[in-house]
Amino acid sequence: MNRVLRVGISSLVLALAACGGEEHRDLKQELAQLTKDFRGQVPPLPQVKPYEPVPYTAEGQIDPFRSERIEVAQNTRPSGSQSKLAEHEKRVKEPLEAFPLESIQMLGTISQQKETFALVKAGPNLYRVRKGNYMGQNFGVITTIDEGQIKLKELVQDSGGEWVERNSALQLVEAQK
Repeated sequence: MNRVLRVGISSLVLALAACGGEEHRDLKQELAQLTKDFRGQVPPLPQVKPYEPVPYTAEGQIDPFRSERIEVAQNTRPSGSQSKLAEHEKRVKEPLEAFPLESIQMLGTISQQKETFALVKAGPNLYRVRKGNYMGQNFGVITTIDEGQIKLKELVQDSGGEWVERNSALQLVEAQK
């Protein structure tokens, strides 16, 4: 009986092994048929262009980052521009020149002995100004005072570095109710 059991188990194992291999054989054949023409191909590397240096042609020119360039630019400015600035730098600064014009408020006017003064507020203090006084950080000199505004002539730098005069005005601040 022992021998019959061994023969039965071995035939069962052989039958199972034969069934397992047949199940995927057709799939393996189809995959082999479909991929028989496929071969791995790597595209060729692109051609490397040789480096061509660019010639430097600005050897005789002034380096824009050196002090000589600044000196050349200062020498080409007209002297009238410098004289306007020089006369402002010689005089003693007035207290209102420490404030930007945008931060100064005109509060009103006062007339005394045929002369008109304006009351302005800069910071926490009130100041009385008249024609010819300076205010603002752009060398602003008061040219006219009337009941609604103070007109000034300022000295500012334009985009080319020139000092030019500009007209400005400081409007009366209306009282808020």
